[in-house]
Amino acid sequence: MRSAVIARTAFPSLVSSPSNITRSFSTAKPDEPEKPQDESDETVRGIADPGTARHGYDPLKPRKPLSRIAIGRAFDANKAEQQATIGFLNWKAAVIFIVTGGGLIYFFRQERERVETKRLEESNRGMGKPLVGGPFELIDQDGKPFSDKDLLGKYALVYFGFSRCPDICPDELEKMAKILDEINKDEKLVTPVFITCDPFRDSPEVLKEYLAEFHPDIIGLTGTYDQIKAVCKAYRVYFSLPPDLKPNQEYLVDHSIFFYFMDPEGQYLDVFGKQYNYETAVEKMREHMSVWKSKAEREAEGKTFWGKLFS
Repeated sequence: MRSAVIARTAFPSLVSSPSNITRSFSTAKPDEPEKPQDESDETVRGIADPGTARHGYDPLKPRKPLSRIAIGRAFDANKAEQQATIGFLNWKAAVIFIVTGGGLIYFFRQERERVETKRLEESNRGMGKPLVGGPFELIDQDGKPFSDKDLLGKYALVYFGFSRCPDICPDELEKMAKILDEINKDEKLVTPVFITCDPFRDSPEVLKEYLAEFHPDIIGLTGTYDQIKAVCKAYRVYFSLPPDLKPNQEYLVDHSIFFYFMDPEGQYLDVFGKQYNYETAVEKMREHMSVWKSKAEREAEGKTFWGKLFS
């Protein structure tokens, strides 16, 4: 009897719930799946270590390995860092792409405009060459031969008139003088030329005295009637003399009123009518001079990569 009391006091759970012991040591075969245990199994779990059961620890409950948790967290951190790096690189690459692309677009547009400007100039030169200018042989105000070849190497501003013109020619020659003072103030880039349309009265001596009243750099040219007629035809200048002229007869000459601007190679660039004042004429001349290139320079540009690309 005493031994029974001791057993009941030492193992209260075994005495109170003998059925739990039976379920804990199940006779299930190895091949059969283990049957799930209900909440009453907590008593059996407490048998192994009653203290751990009181603290909520369940030794029979499956748990994830600690290494897997640590690896997973490290992987997530690395993944987030990689994504942040990739995002930064994508943003930086986009900025570089936009800046580079914009620069290339701007460059190609500028190059295309430059080539188109050159084409337009070539087109104007090709159209103007057979229409304005050409070879001539005349005499200057000093009685020396002067031809179109003497104008090569510099720009030329050519005007046709006559010394006894009452108003238009003096006004236009004063305009020419202002143009020369402005365009040649730093360097003599433009050669001014006055060609008479009245060869019968405008001798070299007359021209020398007449032109000295306007500007000392103006070159006066005269010649025979046929020579003057030929040069006027080359520059497409209209002029008309009265028929059946008599000696010492007073008359007026009807003629075109234009300044012809020629490049250093003797090719036509532009024409300025009476509506141009000297400021607008100078501005237009400087525009031509800023983009003009010699034949050798144009041929060299055509051989470059960009010249071939846009040609």
